[in-house]
Formats: sequence, C-alpha cells, structure tokens
Amino acid sequence: MQLGTGLFTAQQRPDDDRSASELYDEVLALTREIEAVGLDSAWVSEHHFAEDGYLSATMPTLSAMAAETDNIEIGSCIALGPLYEPIRLAEDAATVDLIADGRLTLGLSIGSNPREFDVFGVPRDERAERLSELVPFLRGAWSEGELDYDLVFHDIPSDVSITPKPADEIPIMLGGGAKPAVRRAAREAEGWCAPSALSIGGVKKRVEDIRTVRENDEIDGEFTNYVIQHGWVGDSREEAWETMKDGYFYIQRRYEEIFSGESVAKLDSERKKELKEQAIFGTPEQVTEQLETYKHALGDDIHFIFRTYHPGVGTEEMTDCIHRLGEEVAPELR
Repeated sequence: MQLGTGLFTAQQRPDDDRSASELYDEVLALTREIEAVGLDSAWVSEHHFAEDGYLSATMPTLSAMAAETDNIEIGSCIALGPLYEPIRLAEDAATVDLIADGRLTLGLSIGSNPREFDVFGVPRDERAERLSELVPFLRGAWSEGELDYDLVFHDIPSDVSITPKPADEIPIMLGGGAKPAVRRAAREAEGWCAPSALSIGGVKKRVEDIRTVRENDEIDGEFTNYVIQHGWVGDSREEAWETMKDGYFYIQRRYEEIFSGESVAKLDSERKKELKEQAIFGTPEQVTEQLETYKHALGDDIHFIFRTYHPGVGTEEMTDCIHRLGEEVAPELR
C-alpha cells in the first residue's frame, strides 16, 4: 500500500493574512517534507475563478514541486481535462515529466462547475466526450512521429509532431465515482481515483468492476487504484479533530459552492456530522488502524492519498502531521 498526501490548493481563508506568494512557498515547503519523510507522493488540485485563490495552474505548480524533489510521485488530483487546449496540455505535462525525471502522474476528470465551463467557453454537456477524446490525443502527442489523430472538438493538423516528448510514458489517472467514469478509467487510463465521499464498500465495488472490465476486455498493463480521504495525525483523536476541522469544513463548504455553482453560507450540523464520520484522524496507531481497513478490503496494490492539506491550519502543524504520517504510519502499512 502506497501512501501520499496533499491535495495542495493554496487557498486563502478569510482569517489568513498571508500573501499568495507565501501560500505557494508553503506548498513547496510541505512538498519537501513529504519527500524527506519517505512518503510516496504529493498532489495538487485545480479550480478556477475562486475568491480564495484556489490553485488553478496545475502544471506550473507541479513543475516547481518536481524541481524541489528527486523521488516522490507528483500529480494532479484532479486536473479538469475538458477545459484544456490539448496541445498545450501535452507540451506542459511532458515538460513537467522531464523536470521530474519520469515521476508525473496526470490525473484528469470531466469537471462540474457551471461557471468554469461558461467562462472557458466549453459546453458542459460535451465534457465526457471531450475527456474521452483528450486521453488518446495525449498518448499520440507523447509518441514519436506525427500526430495522425483527428479531433472532433479541436482543429489540429494531423501531420504535426508535438514536442517535447516525456521521459517515459506518463500514467493517466481518471477520477469520478459514477459507473461510466469508473469504466472509462478502466478502459482508457492507467489509474482511477475514488472520490472521498465513497465508503469503503463503494470503493471496493468499483475496484472490482474495474478489474472485471479490464479482464473481459483483455487489457494488459499496470493499473493503480487511488483512494482519497481527508484526515489528520495528532497526539489524540480529539486533538487531531480540533486541529483539522476548521480547514476541513472550510474546504468542504467551498466545494459545495464549486460543484453547485451557488453560494453556500455555512454547512449545517448534519453535513458536519457526516463529514466527521468520513474523515480519518487520531493518533498514529488509530490512523494506521483505519487505513488498514482499506488495505484489507482493497488489497495491497492501492495508493492512498491521505489529504492533510487543510487551508489555514498552519505550516508548522501540517509539517508535524506529515512527519507523523511518514515516520509512524507509513512503515506500518508496507
């Protein structure tokens, strides 16, 4: 079982008086700590036009993270595939992969926020088809020779050769919990990411479906199931929850706004209770025990993204959490 963390969003809570530059410095500082303590990966997320500065430029950020590290996997979880111009994404991802010496995983999804699609001028009802077209285009762009691929949604000559080429094949991971999204990942990608809202049983059902689809379609090659969940490692269960909850609730409220396209003043008590039940937090021993339930249900070959980046919690606190995750939890899961 591999274990990584993030998801870096560089959001600025109203009670955080740091500059945007300081928030990005924090992202890089935490990335260095993730590698230093022996965790397997570090991840960024993407959204646009957010008042709190939610990270929008995945490739530049990942490039900076690549330059700060030597060994860990870095990736997007998730980049909004339909909003990208395909050539630019192919070029930028290949460049990041070269800087990272082959450590990039490109996570993509169809997206959902109505305003993002409106501003980018992309019809929201085309998002699934655009993502399905983007994945084989990227593979063609990263291969030697001319592109030789006709696109429906973009007018790109087929005789062009896109450069640079990545260090190796860049694994593509697709997100989404609905059956079409899961099966799209099984057939078209090298990985799938389970949304944090899914229960262990829900994740297990989809992992089994992925394995069945790939077996029936005789699809060979490595495939990684990524599982994402918010959490914290602290001195006690109570202390861990008190440290993470404000940042956790903040980002969840912002997600409700992003996904719905409507303002959300606050989370109600029932939603807060539900979120607390979903999260994984406590002492290193308690967190290890909870993560082992995923390992037992899904097998050793999963990559767990333990989401410890909660806006406004504080660099020192997040650094301490990362150290406990890497030094006290990860060794017990390997």
